[in-house]
Amino acid sequence: MPPTTEPEEHKALREAVAALGKRHGRNFDREALWSEAAKLGYLGVNLPEEYGGGDGGIAELSIVLEELGAAGCPLLMMVVSPAICGTVIARFGTDAQKHHWLPALADGTATMAFGITEPDAGSNSHRITTTARKDGTDWLLTGRKVFISGVDIADATLIVGRTEDARTGRLKPCLFIVPRDAEGFTRHRIDMELHAAEKQFELTLDDVRLPADALVGDEDAGLLQLFAGLNPERIMTAAFAIGMGRYALSRAVEYARDRTVWNTPIGAHQAIAHPLAQAHIDLELARLMMQKAAHLYDSGDDAGAGEAANMAKYAAGEACVKAVDQAVHTLGGNGLTREFGLGSLITAARVARIAPVSREMILNYVSHQTLGLPKSY
Repeated sequence: MPPTTEPEEHKALREAVAALGKRHGRNFDREALWSEAAKLGYLGVNLPEEYGGGDGGIAELSIVLEELGAAGCPLLMMVVSPAICGTVIARFGTDAQKHHWLPALADGTATMAFGITEPDAGSNSHRITTTARKDGTDWLLTGRKVFISGVDIADATLIVGRTEDARTGRLKPCLFIVPRDAEGFTRHRIDMELHAAEKQFELTLDDVRLPADALVGDEDAGLLQLFAGLNPERIMTAAFAIGMGRYALSRAVEYARDRTVWNTPIGAHQAIAHPLAQAHIDLELARLMMQKAAHLYDSGDDAGAGEAANMAKYAAGEACVKAVDQAVHTLGGNGLTREFGLGSLITAARVARIAPVSREMILNYVSHQTLGLPKSY
């Protein structure tokens, strides 16, 4: 099915998830919503059916997150647990890893965080310094991670480390499952201005000893396995942003229809109506690119999905920030009150521009990979 036309099963999924989101609303309880979404099969919709999932793909999972966001109750850990970690384990994990983790991720009884960002590496995954070295049959993992979401509620964290290539001496990325209670694995909460259900942490790994089976996939696969998780992350971040933008826009449209000044609803004025229409157009265009990215990824086109996922994340981040800004402006002072729930989105919307990769790095990607322009670094 071409990504420009949505099949009936996707429309039905949207309606069902929207109803769930509406029941929970903006003042949702994260644990309660997570539990109900799991029971309804939404958390594992992208995971293999043989492990309790819905046997769908990132296309279906992105619908779930978008619709929850549009209802005002996005679940950020969906980006991390089923989308990144679930996908990587489903594609590259051992049979034992799949049997242990996938059913639990699908039914919500286990949650997994993802640790890649480091204090000194920024957006450059090639500069990751968390290293893993062999000690007999075990691994010893040492390093630091920063801005890692939901570690306190996760049973384990999928950590991106690097091992030394025996032939060249170069470091290559590898993925390890680190249990939350592993000795030497500590976390420190980062004091954020952003108010979200999921907290941010700095992690320290001090010679964390892991068994051989903590390694996910092949230690020689390198970036292939890493980007198998990063492309879904970008697509799901786009879904997160589009949902947030749609929520803000819907509140602004409702207000503009009802708010009357000088006997006329303010939405009748083009100065109010046109920016909201533009925000809607931008969100719809971003969704089309997100759907294209998900379609390419689910069909196995990792290279095509990489380009589209970056573009979708860029477009959605920009559209979200503009939609939230215009929504708050439409409501005026009311846009900053708790009653309407828009003020907090001003900060939250910026996340879609910054994480998991900045818009500037996406522009670099498109400049170099798509347009073939030379690098400045």
